[in-house]
Amino acid sequence: MTPAQAVAALTACVNLTAMYLAIYLVRIDERTGKVFILAGDNFQVLVDRNGALEYPNESDEF
Repeated sequence: MTPAQAVAALTACVNLTAMYLAIYLVRIDERTGKVFILAGDNFQVLVDRNGALEYPNESDEF
């Protein structure tokens, strides 16, 4: 885990709990090196090594 990744993951967790979402799982994916965060009913956040956030289960269309 890189320092940028650690800061971004912690910030994501703080923001999720500020929205009253329970955090169920925080794990590093050994294959990709990304941090996986599972919160709420099915809210997923991925944090890459540069600290960029991804939301894999969010649709691109509204």
